[in-house]
Amino acid sequence: MIRSGTIMAATFVLAAAATLSPRAGHAETFAYVGNADSNDISVFKFDGSSGEMAPVQTAAFVGVEKPGSSTPLAVSPDKKLLISGIRSQPFQAQSFAIDAKTGELKHIGNGPLADSMANIAFDRTGKVLFSASYGGNKVAANPLQANGVVAAPSQVIPTGLNAHAFLPSPDNRFVFATNLGSDQVLGFAFDVATGALTAKEALTVKTPEKSGPRHFIFHPNGKFIYLLHELNADLAVYAYDAEKGSWTEQQRLTTLPSGFTGKPWAADLHATPDGKFLYASERGSNTLAAFKVDAASGRLTLVGSVPTETQPRGFAIDPSGRYLAAVGEVSNGMTVYKIDAASGALEKVKSYAVGKKPNWVEFVTLP
Repeated sequence: MIRSGTIMAATFVLAAAATLSPRAGHAETFAYVGNADSNDISVFKFDGSSGEMAPVQTAAFVGVEKPGSSTPLAVSPDKKLLISGIRSQPFQAQSFAIDAKTGELKHIGNGPLADSMANIAFDRTGKVLFSASYGGNKVAANPLQANGVVAAPSQVIPTGLNAHAFLPSPDNRFVFATNLGSDQVLGFAFDVATGALTAKEALTVKTPEKSGPRHFIFHPNGKFIYLLHELNADLAVYAYDAEKGSWTEQQRLTTLPSGFTGKPWAADLHATPDGKFLYASERGSNTLAAFKVDAASGRLTLVGSVPTETQPRGFAIDPSGRYLAAVGEVSNGMTVYKIDAASGALEKVKSYAVGKKPNWVEFVTLP
């Protein structure tokens, strides 16, 4: 027989343990915003239950005085490292260690980039940093050193006009580069063992004239690709053959809101982690377009558009897929939206001030 006093004592001990360690095993999520004109990164702690943000840190770039046209960010696959591409001279990749407990950034060092890079991304192993130069019409690969700083480029490859994104396939066997000014996407085979890229002309994807292919993402299931075009604000859906690395167009639709007659200027796109919804930012109308994804075909159905920050160049979706955070290059602000789990519609939660000319957002969940 267990005495009531024993039960009370045990209850007290459990309660005390919970008080001493209330967040044991709890994963914290942080948001990182790249600010081009203030040359820094705004760090926020993200509350996944409410969607609210709390400022944690402003991490300044080291040795950078001149503002850049954008501040691309990339987080390593192991979530231990954040790299920012500096687009003003000298062109650098600045490496920051992510504190696993606080989410704060600590500058590690700087490595050389081949040019002013509009986009940077890790390969799937985290051993190589890919980059694309809009003004330099080239892509490059930089090996990552053991200390987390990139080494000199191992390859610099000329492309068509205005390379804008350079991203690996889910299996890391191919890397694709959008050429905004040449209306094409170039394909490369990637040797993970050596880090070498080999151009594959057969993988070239042609897009409509003056469409301006800008950013693309793979669906979480790896079977579909979504390509956003800057100059006409079209969003194209492709079936992806992972074995061959080939793209086959399935659908094309607009990201512009109904009735908009201004100049298109599409920017960014992201999908929820479960692949059910996809979103695109459009700078001409200052809106976010929401789409529902058909699981079988990958085809899209428009959910609707919502007004957002002025000139929304960058945004991101939190790892839970429940919230979206968008920044405005002109408004110098960030707005968080709740994603309706059933429809994908966006509902505004709250807005926050960030640095000058914010244009990139990364969410990171740390154990």
